[in-house]
Amino acid sequence: MNKNIILHTNSNIRNTFFSEIGIGISGNSFLLLFHILKFIRGHRPRLTDMPIGLLSLIHLLMLLVAAFIATDIFISWTGWNDITCKFLVYLYRILRGLSFCTTSTLSVLQAIILSPRSSCLAKFKHKSPHHISCAIIFLSVFYMLISSHFLVSTIATPNLTMNDFIHVTQSCSILPLSYLMQSMFTTLMAIRDVFLISLMVISTWYMVAFLCRHRKQAQHLQGTNLSPNTSPEQRATQTILMLMRFFVLLSIFDTIVSCSRTMFLNDPTSYYMQIFVMHIYATVSPFVFMSIEKHITNFLRSMCEMVINV
Repeated sequence: MNKNIILHTNSNIRNTFFSEIGIGISGNSFLLLFHILKFIRGHRPRLTDMPIGLLSLIHLLMLLVAAFIATDIFISWTGWNDITCKFLVYLYRILRGLSFCTTSTLSVLQAIILSPRSSCLAKFKHKSPHHISCAIIFLSVFYMLISSHFLVSTIATPNLTMNDFIHVTQSCSILPLSYLMQSMFTTLMAIRDVFLISLMVISTWYMVAFLCRHRKQAQHLQGTNLSPNTSPEQRATQTILMLMRFFVLLSIFDTIVSCSRTMFLNDPTSYYMQIFVMHIYATVSPFVFMSIEKHITNFLRSMCEMVINV
């Protein structure tokens, strides 16, 4: 392979990336195990439990696939064939899409949970998890269809030196599409992103408006010597709002870095930044979700106390 095309790395970049992946896998495994045990023990599920558990599973699988792909980026490898490259790249793109769809659905669900009984959203509070899973599956299938071009454009390129390929790993590259195909897939992906981000923006705006109204009511009640506590739903809403802002900021930064890589084809620096940024949300989100689970925080607090006493 041409020396200008090989993705050169150093130990610091490699160790930082695998540390990020390791932390994310540990956090998502713990969160997924918590929800599995919660289900087995027969706890009454909340409307958001299924999407949060699904999101932790998606992020766990995505980070595992990313770790496997990273071995062909940072470590010498014997080389993959076309089938392996197509499968891994497509699977990774699907898992990223599932993360996007589930995050958007979670934002809408939290807005529904927060809505008062007089709201038009209140009737959706009693919908079963079956309806939620159907919505996620529908969005996911749509994403799978518009990402199907990776099954065609991804190839194994162990000995090619062409500079117009977008190199994913040392063994895999993405072929440039024709102008018509590129325009079609770009339009479909833009429609998908606009739709999902619009859902998040509308639900986030609704939650912010509700919290502002509740804060004014709380200030009024405090003026009459009453001090209402923040409900679990409101604490969860504040957490999800923080995650939504974090997700949007990372998406914008990822887009900027991706465009930079397109302009400066196969630039190693922009690629390393991109693969690091792409996994921050999957690494951080489980710890944010765990922070609002009293059972987990109490367990971790007791473990810390045991360690300190020892």
